[in-house]
Amino acid sequence: MSLTPAQCRAARGLVNWSQTRLAEEAGVSRATVTSFEAEKRVPIGNNLDAIRSALEAAGVEFIPENGGGAGVRSKH
Repeated sequence: MSLTPAQCRAARGLVNWSQTRLAEEAGVSRATVTSFEAEKRVPIGNNLDAIRSALEAAGVEFIPENGGGAGVRSKH
């Protein structure tokens, strides 16, 4: 499942992380997060995976497209 910019923004909101915090936790640049969330560019695969993994480690569960749209929720 791919991560969408909207899911990324929503996931950060769930864990109350800034773009800077997400970038630090994922080991990517803040510009990578900012550009992705603004839908200006899609990060290379390993950076996108790192962003997703960091958010999952923080307790976010990504919900795939199931007819109602992709989403996020807390694992806790």
